[in-house]
Amino acid sequence: MTCDLTNPIFTDEAKATAHMEADRWPDGVTCPLCGSDNVTKMAGLTQAGMFMCNGCRDKFTVRTGTVFERSHIPLHKWLLATHLMAASKKGMSALQLSRMLDITYKSAWFMCHRVREAMTPTTRGPIGGEGKTVEVDETEIGGKKRWRAYAKKEPKKHKVLTMVDRTGESFSYRIANVTAKTLRPLIVSVVSRKSHLMTDEALWYVRLGEEFALHSTVNHADNEYVRGSNALQDAECACRASKNGSPICPR
Repeated sequence: MTCDLTNPIFTDEAKATAHMEADRWPDGVTCPLCGSDNVTKMAGLTQAGMFMCNGCRDKFTVRTGTVFERSHIPLHKWLLATHLMAASKKGMSALQLSRMLDITYKSAWFMCHRVREAMTPTTRGPIGGEGKTVEVDETEIGGKKRWRAYAKKEPKKHKVLTMVDRTGESFSYRIANVTAKTLRPLIVSVVSRKSHLMTDEALWYVRLGEEFALHSTVNHADNEYVRGSNALQDAECACRASKNGSPICPR
């Protein structure tokens, strides 16, 4: 998919459908239900974009079997939403997506969850490895009472742990509390112990760092955020992206 937002597949439904069909079936249309290539494209306004399988006698479209299936949202808006979510470094909130696509917040929220589900890798970890640096940091997601005009009490906050391989792969997990006991099982299961672990100087990382090939820190308590190659910018960006609605792995 091109990075040009003026591409007609993001605005024209017919061209979006043609693009998806060419991408999904480069060697010819096959039935996603039975695998047969004996299919017929149906005609008529009410059946535009539909195919009839002459093997199983079922109808299908290019959406069948994808996260776009059974949705009344136009396909060109799905393609634009997918592109925006994949290209946005700091994440894309459902509220922002609803404004950009001119759809309701409820529809944008639904789209975000489906696209993120499609982005979920089939296998997880380990990230890092020999000669690679993995940044680890934690944050809290949730607003403050003073930011809500009618809040009667402080909104509940959720703690999130983020691990980022500097080559690009990252994982975020919701955790019950921030202690060595809760952080260690997650970190050692996701991050290769041959990695260079980069954290701040929190106590729960001190003994954990001894299990990795190398452990470096920055001292946030003294407002130190960068010292040579020691930094947590990637992890902090991923934490901010989690606040904006980027995927968080289930526990």
